[in-house]
Amino acid sequence: MFSYYGSKSKIVDYYPPPKHKRIIEPFAGSARYSLKYWQNDITIVDKFNNVIDVWLWLQKCSKQDILGLPKLVKGLDIRTLNISEVERTFLSFLVASGRPSNIVTKFMEHDNGNQKRYENIANQLEHIRHWKIIHGSYEELENEEATWFIDPPYQFGGEHYKHGTKDLCFNKLAEWCKSRNGQVIVCENMKATWLDFKPVVKIQGACQTHTTEAIWSNQRTNYDAQQTTLQF
Repeated sequence: MFSYYGSKSKIVDYYPPPKHKRIIEPFAGSARYSLKYWQNDITIVDKFNNVIDVWLWLQKCSKQDILGLPKLVKGLDIRTLNISEVERTFLSFLVASGRPSNIVTKFMEHDNGNQKRYENIANQLEHIRHWKIIHGSYEELENEEATWFIDPPYQFGGEHYKHGTKDLCFNKLAEWCKSRNGQVIVCENMKATWLDFKPVVKIQGACQTHTTEAIWSNQRTNYDAQQTTLQF
């Protein structure tokens, strides 16, 4: 429903489907996995208060609240808009490709000022009414039987997050992941060393940069040796 650094929006279909009715995302961000399986019993958690504030606001929004947001035109400074703080935060996520931004660029001025995107978000609001949304740390969660979709700041590259790699002990996180009850899916890239990750898909991003998304799971997946390439 909004952009966030490390979002799985373009590759969410590569991950195994949930084997449990309950899904928990301890590093939620834009919660693309939960949105794909929105009808399940969903819990999303994040340490970044802006992320949780936006999710809680969206959960209470009406369609008209979204459709009535200002048109996003090139050069607009979101900080100057006469709207609530959480609405400004939400728009700062929308206009950026991952990291929040206050200025609308030409790249983001599309679909009649993002009107089509507003319509898409408005149509998804009913999907998140039943979700449990928590501001907090993964360490505070009870060890429930569930599908755990764990997408933390990456060991190499996670410095872009508000609460990034400086806040994580990866050895501790690895043990925590391995101790979860149910199905565990952990996201990373192939540079990471804190679990035995397997390649999922090779992504070509901006400026011809490449990264290979990876997975660790406590259950068997299809990702053993073959690597797929996805170009944006």
